[in-house]
Amino acid sequence: MAPSALTPADEYTLSFEAFKSLDKPIDLSQIDNHGAEKAKQLIGEALKSRVEAVDHDICGVGEEDAFFVADLGEVYRQHLRWKKNLARVTPHYAVKCNPDPEVLRLLSALGTGFDCASKAEIEQVLKMGVDPSRIIYAQPCKTKSYVRYAAQNGVKQMTFDNADELYKTKQLFPDAELYLRILTDDSASLCRLSQKFGASLDSTAELLKLAKELELNVVGVAFHVGSGASDPKAFLKAVQDARYVFDQGADLGFEMHTLDVGGGFCGETFEAMAAVLSSALDLYFPPNVRIIGEPGRYYVSTAFTIACHVIARRTVADATLGTTSYMLYLNDGVYGNFSSIIFDHQNPIPRVLKSADQFKYDVGRSGYDTPSMTEYSIWGPTCDGIDVISSSCVFPEVLDVGDWLYFEDMGAYTKCSATRFNGFTDSHDVVYVCSEPGAVALLGY
Repeated sequence: MAPSALTPADEYTLSFEAFKSLDKPIDLSQIDNHGAEKAKQLIGEALKSRVEAVDHDICGVGEEDAFFVADLGEVYRQHLRWKKNLARVTPHYAVKCNPDPEVLRLLSALGTGFDCASKAEIEQVLKMGVDPSRIIYAQPCKTKSYVRYAAQNGVKQMTFDNADELYKTKQLFPDAELYLRILTDDSASLCRLSQKFGASLDSTAELLKLAKELELNVVGVAFHVGSGASDPKAFLKAVQDARYVFDQGADLGFEMHTLDVGGGFCGETFEAMAAVLSSALDLYFPPNVRIIGEPGRYYVSTAFTIACHVIARRTVADATLGTTSYMLYLNDGVYGNFSSIIFDHQNPIPRVLKSADQFKYDVGRSGYDTPSMTEYSIWGPTCDGIDVISSSCVFPEVLDVGDWLYFEDMGAYTKCSATRFNGFTDSHDVVYVCSEPGAVALLGY
């Protein structure tokens, strides 16, 4: 029998699945407040400890490289937030967003599924002991050898959006469980995907007929409103269109049982998006239809902070105006973990971590709130002119070589797309902290 009451300390040690049935509901706001305060402390301590251990004058090659601090407690809180607002939708984490092994391990323990786009991603998840039934191969256009690998390892759930993919599936994996991915309006998203994937409603009937002729098993419909979506109405229209395709499938004899609502969820707009999506699902799909989603950035964006140090500085003096500004060169840039600036339309905000041997870590300070400021542009380490992190920012401090900056919200589409351009490393250390005892318990820390 579930206990009728728990102490706050005990509450934090339970996953959402465990406490859903308790007689006394958990106060999620209490967890959020506790975790946010703890997170700030733990991240600050981790940043300071790592930076203090670096002596730029005598350290070995790579010891002063940029590094991440990841708060797994933030991933845990995002999961609770998801379950509170989208209880009907089983999340399948988009591995491509950030394949960090500890993030995957925590999400596996929390019972999520996984959205994989390649053989390597499928393999990484399977090696953790995740059952193949919790994986969807959500790539409408797949490499043949990858399809064979999925078939050999029992990863049956796959998406498709064209006839050629159906013939490929018939040849290589006729027992697959297929989801027809439909075209959606993603004009209000950061990264539009409809230009590349999705079958128009004019073509879905013919695709379903072909799947029936090939004796393939179409079990559901999938859509994606675009990465970083901002218009809740996009979900409403997509759900309506999915209902239309479900009915087309039923007319052909398919027993569709699952709707995949894709990704596009952002922390800033999550509650508003979730409210629209939940209402649409309840209106158009009965409770017996299974609903899954593919969140990526939602889980990890705010969980990772990166610290970089100033490797060089140029002074820019304007004799006419009588001003002095500086160009700072960091040991990471857009060809590395700041690739999100180009690929994901992000605008990372620089903050001072260490200046003149003083630590300044403060998640609440923007650096733009005092009148006496020094202007900077911030650049990456490569020889390419596009390698710019910030064309203009200001700090009250005069920064120099050896000082450190940090950037929050660096967990989504950062290290996963880093390159080795100019010979710089694409592998950077991650220091893990955990601000939620519930996550600590699941991970066994």
